[in-house]
Amino acid sequence: MSETSKAELREKVENIIDQVRPYLQQDGGDIKFIEITDDNVVNVELMGACGACPYSTMTLKNGVESAVKKALPEIKSVEAINL
Repeated sequence: MSETSKAELREKVENIIDQVRPYLQQDGGDIKFIEITDDNVVNVELMGACGACPYSTMTLKNGVESAVKKALPEIKSVEAINL
């Protein structure tokens, strides 16, 4: 993948995360984009209440990952580096 297309993909992922962020913030949490790996895995950090919530994996997979993969099918998964 070229650097240009990787930068475009990163921007698209960050825009989707920004759309999901208010829902996490309502419950006292937040999410921070970390990186996209070479094999199209998005790494994020869950912060605040989301970092310690027992349902954070479900939120990550059913909420964040499904939104990202729906808009960008080339993304394989979204993983939290702090879980």
